[in-house]
Amino acid sequence: MTIPFPSGTLRTVRRAVVRARAPLRLGLAGGGTDLPSYSSAHGGAVLNATIDRYAFASIRARDDGKVFFEACDLGREETHDAAATLPASSLKLHRGVYERMVRDFNEGQPLAVSVTTAVDAPMGSGLGSSSALVVALIEAYRTYLDLPLARYDVAHLAYEIERIDLNLAGGRQDQYSAAFGGINFLEFLRDGEVIVNPLRFSEGVVNELESSLVVAFSGQSRASDAIIRQQNTGLDAHTAEVMEAMHQLRQDAIDMKRAILLGDIEGVANLLERSWIAKKRTAPGITNPAIEALEILARASGAIGAKVSGAGGGGFMMLVVPTERRYRLITALNEQGAMAYPVKFSERGSESWTLAGK
Repeated sequence: MTIPFPSGTLRTVRRAVVRARAPLRLGLAGGGTDLPSYSSAHGGAVLNATIDRYAFASIRARDDGKVFFEACDLGREETHDAAATLPASSLKLHRGVYERMVRDFNEGQPLAVSVTTAVDAPMGSGLGSSSALVVALIEAYRTYLDLPLARYDVAHLAYEIERIDLNLAGGRQDQYSAAFGGINFLEFLRDGEVIVNPLRFSEGVVNELESSLVVAFSGQSRASDAIIRQQNTGLDAHTAEVMEAMHQLRQDAIDMKRAILLGDIEGVANLLERSWIAKKRTAPGITNPAIEALEILARASGAIGAKVSGAGGGGFMMLVVPTERRYRLITALNEQGAMAYPVKFSERGSESWTLAGK
C-alpha cells in the first residue's frame, strides 16, 4: 500500500513523543478461516473481541542519525545507523514497520528515531499480540508522520507487513480486531476483501458474557508459525479431515454470534467446545499435555467450556464458567500456578496521542 504525497509537500517531523496502543483480542470462534489458503476458496468468518490488554509503541525523533529499537517486555534493544533498510535488526516487527514507513511514506529517506514498545502479554499468547504490536507501531508512525490512514488502511498495511514483507505465516483477523476494537464479526471474502461488522449488544448481554469468561495461561508461549503452516499444508492438499474441520469452524462463528446476541451463555460454552474439537483436527500440536492438564483442572473447578485462543500449542485458554463459580475457578487455577484472570472487553481500537517535547 502506498499513499503518495503531492510533489514538493514538506512534512515537519514532530519533536514530541508520540505514543500509541492497540488492544489484544480473544478469538471466540472461526479462527483459522481467515487464512488466505481457506478464505480465498470458501470465504471465512471470525468472531472475536478485544480486551483491556494492549500493545504499546512510542516514537521520539533523534538528532544523532541513529535508529534505536527497544522491546521492553522482551528486555531487548538495538541501535543502528539510520538507513532505508535495517537488515541487521533482530526485532523483526520493529524493522518491518520502520522499513515500510520509510519506503512508502517518507520517499525512501531514513528516519532517525527511537522506537520503544511493550506488550501486556507474552508473544505467542494466542491473544493476537504480535499483530497488535504491528498495528500500534503503524498507529504511532501515522501520527508521527501525519499520514492519512483510516482504520481499514492501518489493518491492511499491518497484514501486508507481517504476511508479505516479513513472510510470517498467519491470517488477518488480528490486524483488523486491533485496529477497530470491540466485538466484531469479520468476513473474509474470496476476493481478499475484509468486512468488519461491529456487533452491538445490550449492556446486560455484555455484562453476562464478561462475567462468564476467564482466561488462563497454559505456562507455555508458542510460535504459531509452525502450526499455521501445518494447517496451510492440509488446506493446500484438500485433506478431508482438515477441510471438514475448517467448515465447522466457520459455521461456529455464525452460530456463536447468534448465541451471544441471545445472551445464551450455555450455548456459548457448547460452541466453544465444538470449536475446540474441530480446531484440534486442523493440525498436529494444537494441544499438548500442559494444555490438557489445564483443561482438566479448569473443568474440575467449574468451567463448562474451554478452548485455546489463537493457533494453539500454548498461550491462553478461554474458559466459560457460571458467574457464581468464577471466583472459585480463578482461585483454583491460580493456586496451581496457572495464572488465571477475569475478562474485560475493550470497545476502542488502535489510538495514538502526543506528549509535549522535552
